[in-house]
Parts: sequence; structure tokens; C-alpha cells
Amino acid sequence: MSNRGTLGEYVGQPVEPDRDCGLCPRLVAFRNVQRAAHPDWFNAPVPTFGTSDARLLIAGLAPGLRGANRTGRPFTGDYAGDLLYETMTDFGFARGTYRADPNDGFELVDAAISNSVRCVPPENKPTTEEINTCRRFFAATMVGFPRLSAILALGKIAHDQLLKTLRIPLARHKFAHGAVHALDCLPGVRLYDSYHCSRYNTNTGVLTPEMFRAVFAAVRRDLDNR
Repeated sequence: MSNRGTLGEYVGQPVEPDRDCGLCPRLVAFRNVQRAAHPDWFNAPVPTFGTSDARLLIAGLAPGLRGANRTGRPFTGDYAGDLLYETMTDFGFARGTYRADPNDGFELVDAAISNSVRCVPPENKPTTEEINTCRRFFAATMVGFPRLSAILALGKIAHDQLLKTLRIPLARHKFAHGAVHALDCLPGVRLYDSYHCSRYNTNTGVLTPEMFRAVFAAVRRDLDNR
């Protein structure tokens, strides 16, 4: 993926917020409450997990309170991570034994994971302003993947964050589970949509493991055929 064009203004910009990032007052206040209640938790903007040579970038929503906000690694420590990392391992995008611990030695293969919003929001619901504010970091993160070929959006917020980052009208690519979108402004890069792998979605049947695996199967097949 070229670092020029739509994302050119983000070249050289910070990829991750400072540990004490103060851009979103509501998130700062919530973070401070958690730091006081749980001083042994990570309680800071959660950085991207993976290596810069990845062809697959998975875009999540935001850290979970007792998941990534506690452990400091995306999707680590909650049910969403259990399903995500098991599926990634099955399709060759991860290796090792996932133990919900950032020190478990678990590695991603040709993949990286980044959140649309880096800080944990109250009730897992970032505001529109917070999503917009954190877009600068999401955009700078994308610039850092020169081999990027596939982006998997977990949920509509991640899908919309990506399109807004690329200044693509939302009406041009509507979110739908299992949908695949060719992005004209990023030749050779495809956007794949999936419902978020949250416990709520799986408990209610919105997303089944089989549905999730089907999305990863499509990504795997496309990457293998390039």
C-alpha cells in the first residue's frame, strides 16, 4: 500500500497516543477512575498488536474494560479474544498458545490488530466525537503497513472509521456481514466486514463461530491467491 494519496498527510504522524493522552475528556475521566480502582491494570491507550509487514489488518472497536484495558493487548482477556484468536490460529494468522496474557508468547502471522478507538469507553460505547478524535491514530497506523492487502472490520463502527479515514462516502460501501469491498483509493486492498465477535453477539446468535470462520476463510483464500 502506498503511503501517499489519501493517507499522505499522516505520514510521520504519531501512530499511538501517549499513555496519558488527554484528547478525549470523558475517556480520560473514565481511565482515571479505573487507575484508582485497579492500579495493577494497563489502563492506557492500547497499542496495535502485530508486525508492520502484515498483509491483514483487523480493525476492532475499542478496548474492553476487563480485556485489553486490563492486559494492554487488543482482544486479550475477554470472550471476544477467545473467539478471535482461536479463529486466527485455525486460519494461519496466529501461532502459539493463547492464554489471555500479553506475556503468553502468542504471535500474529501476517496480521495485525488495531482498534478504532484506543482507550476504553464507558459501557463499551465511544461517542462520535471520540471516534473522530482517534481517527488520526488509526490513519497513521494504516500508513505503517506497506504490504496491506486486506482489512477486516469487526462491526459497523470499525467499518465506518475506515471509510471516513479514507474519505470514502459511507453510502458507497454499506456494512454487511460477509461483504467484501474493493477500495478504489487503495488499489489491491479489500475491505471485509464481520459482525463484532463480542459475547453479546454470539450469545444472541447475531454471530456464530461458523459465520466468523466463513469471513476468515474468504480472507485466507484471497490472500493465498495473490
